[in-house]
Amino acid sequence: MASATKRSYHKQLFAILIACLWTIILCFIGFQYVREKQYKTHFVNAQLQLYNNHLLEIIDEGLPYEECIATYAQPFEELRVSVIDHAGKVLYDNMLAADSLNNHSHRPEVAEAMRKGEGYHISRQSASDGRQYFYSATCGDYGIVRTAIPYSATLNDLLATDWKFIGVMIAISLVISVLAYFITRRIGKSVERINDIEAEQEKTRLKRQLTNNINHELKTPVASMQVCLETLLSGINISDDKRQELIERCYANTERLRRLLEEVSLITRMEDGSQLIGKEPVCINNIIDEIASELAIMPKEERFALHTDVPEEIIVEGNLSLIGSIFRNLTENAIAYSGGENIYITLIQNNARQCCIRFEDDGCGVKESQLSRLFERFYRVDKGRSRQMGGTGLGLAIVKHAVQFHGGTITVTNRPGGGLRFDFSLKK
Repeated sequence: MASATKRSYHKQLFAILIACLWTIILCFIGFQYVREKQYKTHFVNAQLQLYNNHLLEIIDEGLPYEECIATYAQPFEELRVSVIDHAGKVLYDNMLAADSLNNHSHRPEVAEAMRKGEGYHISRQSASDGRQYFYSATCGDYGIVRTAIPYSATLNDLLATDWKFIGVMIAISLVISVLAYFITRRIGKSVERINDIEAEQEKTRLKRQLTNNINHELKTPVASMQVCLETLLSGINISDDKRQELIERCYANTERLRRLLEEVSLITRMEDGSQLIGKEPVCINNIIDEIASELAIMPKEERFALHTDVPEEIIVEGNLSLIGSIFRNLTENAIAYSGGENIYITLIQNNARQCCIRFEDDGCGVKESQLSRLFERFYRVDKGRSRQMGGTGLGLAIVKHAVQFHGGTITVTNRPGGGLRFDFSLKK
């Protein structure tokens, strides 16, 4: 169990570091990808803008721009050049007849050039020839010059992202991930050692506390038995009734000692040897029926009425004895200390993963300040009454350990109508 927790801690730490690392790396790669794309796009647009501005100078000077377009060195192959007036009418196109083209005032790059002086559009299909173009437009006093580069292998290569850089980043990231694994494993081992030391210290403290409590609990019955036996052995002339009373008192104390040793043994077994405790399919309904049968044969003045609301069969993979001890100890606790007359067992939840059960009595309950201590070993709300009733102070501690052994949790609160309410779960 401990080793599973250790591995889990190492894996969690490693997973957190890897998640953070790769989140940062992917964000950086994404940022770099967008930035490089923008840079290359702006580079292509800048070259086209230089060409556009050169043509605008020629047009503004009234020189024949058609001849210049046909003879002037172009920055890219298959460059398409259009001259458009401020109303969007195409005045010239070096590839198609101008009168065959529609008004261009709503073209994104043309509209942007009219607003800002220049504009571009990365990729759009031409309505006239159906090809994909990179458009760049520049606005001048005479009109607008728009140049377009068809998407060819040359342009794609020019705008392509440098995957070598991203490959290097991914390779570096993988190396860092491997290093992170070994670093987190080392940190995990250090934390495990600290946890082991703390767990061992806590275990030693609890065992010392348990030993001290057992010694304290043994003193009263042993002292009582000693007084009884000394009286019987003293030779004092006592009546038969008195002799019988002393013998019965000795028997009651030996029975109490037996229960105490059995319950201490059970708790120790659950703590130290839980992997040795066998499990099998256990029907909770059968255990509740047994509790009902046991209550039915109790003396009338001690009998509690059992009210159950368990409409379906509950099967748990667990230990029959331990699950039975949960219900029996809760029942005995209610009978001995609640001062009520009724016990209520209700099924709260039952699914493939777990079942949740509520156990209540209608007694007097306990003070809120005492609720958190009810599961402590040897803790008693009323010490005098508890010993008088023959209790060992371990019943609810056994309940808590048995619930935890079955992967569940248990809580206790005061019932709104009076009494105690125990809510516990058992994993299937």
